[in-house]
Amino acid sequence: MKIFERVAQYQAESERLAWAGTFRDYIEILSKDPTPAMTAHARVYEMIKSYGVDSSGPYKGYKFFEQELFGLDRAVEKLVEEYFHSAAKRLDVRKRILLLMGPVSGGKSTLVAMLKRGLEQFSRTDKGAVYAIDGCPMHEEPLHLIPHELRPEVEQELGVRIEGNLCPSCQMRLRTEYDGNIENVKVKRVLISEDNRVGIGTFSPSDPKSQDIADLTGSIDFSTITEYGSESDPRAYRFDGELNKANRGLMEFQEMLKCDEKFLWNLLSLTQEGNFKAGRFALISADELIIAHTNEAEYKSFIANKKNEALQSRMIVMPVPYNLNVSEEEKIYHKLIQQSDMKHVHIAPHALRAAAIFSILTRLKESKKQGMDLVKKMRMYDGQEVEGYKDADLKEMQNEFLEEGMSGVDPRYVINRISSALIKQDLECINALDILRAIKDGLDQHASITKDERERYLNFISIARKEYDELAKKEVQKAFVYSFEESARTLFENYLDNIEAFCNWTKIRDPLTDEEMDPDERLMRSIEEQIGVSENAKKAFREEILIRISAYSRKGRKFEYHNHDRLREAIEKKLFADLKDIVKITTSTKTPDADQLKRMNEVIKRLVEEHGYTATSANDLLRYVGSLLNR
Repeated sequence: MKIFERVAQYQAESERLAWAGTFRDYIEILSKDPTPAMTAHARVYEMIKSYGVDSSGPYKGYKFFEQELFGLDRAVEKLVEEYFHSAAKRLDVRKRILLLMGPVSGGKSTLVAMLKRGLEQFSRTDKGAVYAIDGCPMHEEPLHLIPHELRPEVEQELGVRIEGNLCPSCQMRLRTEYDGNIENVKVKRVLISEDNRVGIGTFSPSDPKSQDIADLTGSIDFSTITEYGSESDPRAYRFDGELNKANRGLMEFQEMLKCDEKFLWNLLSLTQEGNFKAGRFALISADELIIAHTNEAEYKSFIANKKNEALQSRMIVMPVPYNLNVSEEEKIYHKLIQQSDMKHVHIAPHALRAAAIFSILTRLKESKKQGMDLVKKMRMYDGQEVEGYKDADLKEMQNEFLEEGMSGVDPRYVINRISSALIKQDLECINALDILRAIKDGLDQHASITKDERERYLNFISIARKEYDELAKKEVQKAFVYSFEESARTLFENYLDNIEAFCNWTKIRDPLTDEEMDPDERLMRSIEEQIGVSENAKKAFREEILIRISAYSRKGRKFEYHNHDRLREAIEKKLFADLKDIVKITTSTKTPDADQLKRMNEVIKRLVEEHGYTATSANDLLRYVGSLLNR
C-alpha cells in the first residue's frame, strides 16, 4: 500500500532534518545565515509570508489563510500588517498579548489552529529551522549562553540580537556538565510540535478552585526533594508548564478572559519584560507569541473592571467579524460539507448561495447612504456593480459601522440547518428551497433570537428566495437561449446592422424587398433596455460596440455576441422575453409533445453538462421556473 511508503518517506525526512552539534557549530551556522536566531514573532510572520501574498485586490490576500478562512481579507491584512509585521521588526507591539475578539463561529479558533499547524510545517523547512540547547526543557535559544558583557560584540559580528537569560536548568548544567565551557555545549535542531509540546502551548480555563498555576509555570517534583535537598534546585523542578513549553513559538490562551485573575498575572511581566516567575528561581526568560480569543460580551465585561487596566494596556485587540461576502460564505458551507460524510448528496447550484444571502443579510447594518438598501449593499460587498454607486461608496459603507459583522446568524447555525436538510430520508439531491425551508423551521428552535429578530430573519428568508428565483430564471433562460442559438445570432446580427447604420447616419436595406429604411430604433431600444441603457446613454453604448467590432476585425477575429458581457446579457434577456410563452408551456405542461420534449431534453442536457445540475435537480429547476412564470 502506498500509505506505508508515504509514512516511510515522512520518517526519513524527519531523520534528515535531525541535526546535532556544539555551540561552536551553531555559531558557524549563524555566521552564514542569522535567520535561525529570529524571534518567535518574526518566525510566525516569515511563515505567513512564505506562502505568498496577493496584492491585486483591495486588500492584501495572504495565501496562508485562504484555504480555511473566507471573507476575512480585511481583518487578516490588519492582523498581519499591524501586529505580526510590526512585532517581527521588534517594535513595541511584540510586548502585547494578541487578543482576537469576535462573535462565535467567526473563525478565531480556526485562525489560531492554522498558525500552530503553519509553525509546525515551517520548522521543517530550511528557512524556519529552530535550534535549541540539547536537553533544555524549554528548548532554549543557544545564544543565551553568551555572557551579557560580550553580547554587543557578538551581535555586531553575527548580525543578530540576543535577548534573554539561560533558564535555571541550563545554568546548572553549564556549571556541572560543561565546567562553564560554552563552546562544547550540545545544540540540536528541534521541530515545533504541539503533540510533542515543543514551541506550542495551549491553556484552557477550568474550575479556578481545582486548576493550579503549575499548569502555566511548572511545579516542584516532590519525589526528588530528598535527593537534591532544596526546592530551589532546578533538578527538583519540572519546567513543564504551558509557558515553558511554548518558548520559541506560540502560546494560546483559550477563552482567556474566563481565566481566574491569578493565571493572568504571570502575563504582565511576560509580555512587557519577556520573562515570568516560577518557583524559587529568578525570572525565567521566554520568547513566545501570546495569542488569546474571546467574544465581545466577555471583553466588554473585562474592560469594565478597573482591576484589569494593567493587563488591558498590554493587549492588542483585533476584531474578527463575520464574513460579509456572499460568495465567500458559500465557500465556508462548501468546505464544511466536504469535511462531512454527506458529500455524496448532490446540492443543486445556487442552493448554498441562497443560504449565504440569508446569512449575510442578518449581519449587515442599514446604510445611511441615500437609496442604499440591504440588498444593494449585499451585492456591492459581493463585488457586484450596482447602478448609481461607485467604489468610493463601497469604502464609505465599509467604514460606516465599526461593529458591522459582529452580530447576526453564525455559520454554525446555518450549517446545522443544511445538515438537517441533507440528512432527511434518502435524498439524491437538495435545492435552495429545501435549505431555506430548513433554516426557517430552525428559527423556532433558536433560543437566542428575540421575537423581533425572528420577524426580521423571516423577511430575510423571503428576500433570499426572491434572489434565488431570479438566479433560477436566469439559469433556465441561458439554457433555453442555447437551444435557440440560431435565433440569438440572428437577433445579434440584426442589432449590429441597425447600430452601424445609426452611428454612420446611413440607411439599411430590407433583405426581402431590397428597399432602404431608417434604422429600427424600436428594435435597438428593446434590446438595450434589457440592461438598463438609458435614452441618453444609447449613443455611447452603440459606439462602444462598433469600436469593439473594429478592434476584433484588426486582429482578424470575428466579433460574437458573447464577446461582450453586457450585450450578451441584453440579447439573452430580450430573446428570453420573446420566448417566455414557449418556456412557460414547455416547463409546465404535464404531457409535452415531441417538440416540447426534445426542447426540454436539450435544456436539461445543457444544465447538467455546463451548469452543474443532475438530471433530477435540472427537472426540479424547470418545474419550479415554470411555476414562477405562470404566476
